[in-house]
Amino acid sequence: MHDLRMEYPRPLLERKDWICLNGQWEFEMDTAEVGHFKEYWNRPSLDGEITVPYCPESVLSGVGHTDFIGCVWYRKTFTLPESFRGRRIILHFGAVDYLATVYVNGREVGSHQGGYTPFSFDITDQLTEGENVLVVRAVDHEREERQPSGKQSHLKLYSCGCSYTRVTGIWQTVWLEPVHEAHILGYRSYPNVSSGSITLQVQVTAAAIGRVLGVKAFYQGKPMGETAAEVQGNSVTVTIPLAEKHLWEIGKGRLYDLELTLEGADCAAGYFGLREVGLTSRGMTLNGKVFFGRWVLDQGYYPDGIYTAPSDAALKKDIEDSMALGFNGARLHQKIFEPRFLYWADRLGYTVWGEHGNWGLNVWDVDSIPNFLPEWLEAVERDFSHPSLIGWIPLNETWDNNKTGQHQCDALLELTYRATKAADPTRPVIDSSGSIHVVTDIHDVHDYEQDPVLFAGYYDKIDEGVVQCQLKRRPQYAARVRYRGGPVYVSEYGGIKWNSSRVGNAWGYGHEVKTEEEFIERYRGLTDVLLDNENVMGFCYTQLYDVEQECNGLLTYERAFKFDPEIFHKINTRKAKIEE
Repeated sequence: MHDLRMEYPRPLLERKDWICLNGQWEFEMDTAEVGHFKEYWNRPSLDGEITVPYCPESVLSGVGHTDFIGCVWYRKTFTLPESFRGRRIILHFGAVDYLATVYVNGREVGSHQGGYTPFSFDITDQLTEGENVLVVRAVDHEREERQPSGKQSHLKLYSCGCSYTRVTGIWQTVWLEPVHEAHILGYRSYPNVSSGSITLQVQVTAAAIGRVLGVKAFYQGKPMGETAAEVQGNSVTVTIPLAEKHLWEIGKGRLYDLELTLEGADCAAGYFGLREVGLTSRGMTLNGKVFFGRWVLDQGYYPDGIYTAPSDAALKKDIEDSMALGFNGARLHQKIFEPRFLYWADRLGYTVWGEHGNWGLNVWDVDSIPNFLPEWLEAVERDFSHPSLIGWIPLNETWDNNKTGQHQCDALLELTYRATKAADPTRPVIDSSGSIHVVTDIHDVHDYEQDPVLFAGYYDKIDEGVVQCQLKRRPQYAARVRYRGGPVYVSEYGGIKWNSSRVGNAWGYGHEVKTEEEFIERYRGLTDVLLDNENVMGFCYTQLYDVEQECNGLLTYERAFKFDPEIFHKINTRKAKIEE
């Protein structure tokens, strides 16, 4: 089941008036990259068609071209309704991979670099009466090693191992929104569990100065408090004491609704969760209580849509399937997920780690920083107010092979950590998951040992200051991976290969199990090791579902359970040592 993804794409700040531009667009691949010289933005038409928001590599796009593309062009005509007259018109893109340039009626209105984060342009002055023409150019050079491509296969023509089909161009919703010159740009929410209050830092345009901003909070339709303040700058900070305290908890996504009103100019809806995340020497806390993280690796790939879920319901179902298996959250791996996924995580009480898709980026090249850090900080800003998001992982497995660029790699890790902490001091940050740690809030490791006895031995001396996993597997990194104290998180493990769908060239970790019973017993043995270790704060199993040829999921790529989910729910949910 798929659709054109017509749901409102920005759940934290929703307005009633908007137009979704998803659907049929004109489309053309520009493999020679001559369209800029030939001024494709002035052409009366393009040669083909595509269904937006699905990437041209996907089946749902109607194109299905999986070779390297390099450059693509899109063209769409639209007419504004009469009700939009007299307001500023903002053109929004959820995400375009990788370098996007946008033209309206033959004039360039702006560009954006980064394949995962949203951007927008005020196109009012470029519009004309009647039909308008929107053209988008997207350039995507995965092989240059100077742009983050995540799990997209950037070294080989087709997917292999744990690298999958590439994504080019538009892969999230495109939409138009009319606003007053004075309007709300966004907000950050700072919940305070102890006082039962919410503080909001609301960003507004300069034209809003002198107007009154009003904020009301509700819980299940019941008023919970309100406040107002005169706008005196580009942001307004207000605090609302809440009449009732309803905590956002794991499995219980209790959310308060927000109504934000800018006097005589703007009105928008939002929401927040009353919850606080903390970190102790033993592990993470939620609302002051230590909890064990039962996370699963989620790659955010779909057989028919690649990066784009076929429907909003599919996003919700992935979370529901994960919870049915006994997981209380996910590590959103090597991809900045779309806001609608985080919306459902917020609603369902599902904790997630936010991560960039840094693979494909040469981390020991200092020139990589401008192609990574700005986009990452855009992601932190976009997702700051989602209660489900409990930690940040900007980089994953930055092994630099001890090359001459070691200093640059370490400098990038430290810079990224400190920039992330400055942008968001409310959540823990792991500098680089599973590999070299320069400065980090949590010591995490990736360990695909398949023997539970050996697996346990790697973590039996944590209280003596030793985590042995990477020391044994990569002795050449001994000085750079040593445990320096703090919580220990096994953020990738398992990956048990089980090719139930009989995929050709199937890939997974360790020797493939022969029977379902063998799979379950290996899973139980490895997971019990982590649950029973009082010095381990959580685990992340690889992975929730198969992705193309990688066959180590608990579900198939088509999202069918390989086993009875109740078996895994029982294994995963028993009390961990840290919870006793």
